[in-house]
This record gives sequence, structure tokens and C-alpha cells, in this order.
Amino acid sequence: MNAAEVIKNAMDEFKDIQEYMLIAREENATKTYARLKKKYIYLKALLNSLSVNLTEIDEIKE
Repeated sequence: MNAAEVIKNAMDEFKDIQEYMLIAREENATKTYARLKKKYIYLKALLNSLSVNLTEIDEIKE
């Protein structure tokens, strides 16, 4: 897998996790939200290390 594929996969996962986090927050599913937040932080760190600018795509902003 090349760098572009890694970035695309991570960005796709990041988008999905954010959607699930927003739903969990709306439903007040605190345990689910906390678990998703761990994955969100991991993906955010990965994307930052790959020099991806998250300013426009980060909807959660935590």
C-alpha cells in the first residue's frame, strides 16, 4: 500500500468515525461516544503525522 492509499483509507475512516460520533452524541450514548473518540484521536494523530490538513474536514474539533 502506498502513501496515497494509506491517507485515503485513514481519511475515509476519519469521516466515518466523525459521523458515528455525532450520532452517538445526539443519542447521548456516552460509552459509545467515548470508544469512538479513542479511534478519532488515533486517526487524527495518524493524519497529522502524514501532514494532512484537518482544518476543513474535522467536524468534531476535540
